[in-house]
Amino acid sequence: MSLSVYIIAYNEAKKIATAINSVLWADEIIVADSASTDGTDRIAQDLGARIVQIPFQGFGYLRNQAIQACTHEWIFSLDTDEQCTPEVRDEILRTLAGSPAHDAYLVPRRNYFMGRWIRHSGWYPNYRQPQLFRKGAMKYAESPVHEGYELLTDKPIGRLEQAIWQIPFRDFEEVVRKANRYSSLGALKLVDRRVSMGSALWHGLWAFLKHYVAKRGMFDGWAGFVIAFGNFEGTFYRYAKRYETQEGWPIPTQPVLRRPDAPQQ
Repeated sequence: MSLSVYIIAYNEAKKIATAINSVLWADEIIVADSASTDGTDRIAQDLGARIVQIPFQGFGYLRNQAIQACTHEWIFSLDTDEQCTPEVRDEILRTLAGSPAHDAYLVPRRNYFMGRWIRHSGWYPNYRQPQLFRKGAMKYAESPVHEGYELLTDKPIGRLEQAIWQIPFRDFEEVVRKANRYSSLGALKLVDRRVSMGSALWHGLWAFLKHYVAKRGMFDGWAGFVIAFGNFEGTFYRYAKRYETQEGWPIPTQPVLRRPDAPQQ
């Protein structure tokens, strides 16, 4: 069976080539770009990918539009911070060469951060939405971020055994940048809720404790602490940004100031 790969991207010139090079074995590579300004689309096109420009209206909408652009029966979803491995490639090809028992498969991910493979913190093995699926077997909820999905098949979800790689952050600057962007998008999901700064703090603390204690991030050294702290920041600011919108604080203003001896107008 033929396979399409789609990759969503926006200003990912430093990552897009690595992601594409890991799936050059596929029959088709679609890069769903949202008007990148750093040459992401040009790099992807030079590597043989087909570029589809999709205005960003949330990740759920973006992924659904990317699926529509795929022309083959089976689809493999890859993000720019992910890389397919030879083991996953071979497992996918074996699965599609036979009679797949499922119409959608979860794919485990191994995460690399701060010079080490993360073994705890809820990051291994971790899964997002099904990444290998038959076209028409699922669709994404059109949420701005952390989009869910709906299965459109009676078959249960399967799981691949082999893991792809994810390198979620190039550096600490990206940790902060992603926390800011995702908290802004996440605040949109709270639009129907009234929140307080107290609830922002509580949710942030719970996110930290969940990743550092409950998911044993403490055993990942400083990397585990940064992961937990990043989740605290992202969660805290998600609720704080919603509170800011909810309260609508006015900006103080003053009349126009001129020199005291200036002529009156």
